[in-house]
Amino acid sequence: MSISRSEVRQVAHLARLYIDEDRLDDIASELSAIIEFMAQLEEVDIENVDPMTSVTPVELKKRVDEVTTGGFPERILANAPAAEEGFFTVPKVVE
Repeated sequence: MSISRSEVRQVAHLARLYIDEDRLDDIASELSAIIEFMAQLEEVDIENVDPMTSVTPVELKKRVDEVTTGGFPERILANAPAAEEGFFTVPKVVE
């Protein structure tokens, strides 16, 4: 597929870009090359290809998802400016 000068001008207008008239042919050929490359990518059969999160196979570390108390509430509450009955105490912000 080939992009014409008028199509480049229209895309530039929609994107609110100023392009000199003498650059329209260069940009048209570059956009045409990009579209041709995208057409090549569409021809690739990816039906049996699994999605990847990385180019190298990496097994993520897993742990049991369990709720705990943290094991040391006294040490956690020691960082609080105010604590009462095992909970953080904060000033009231809503009347």
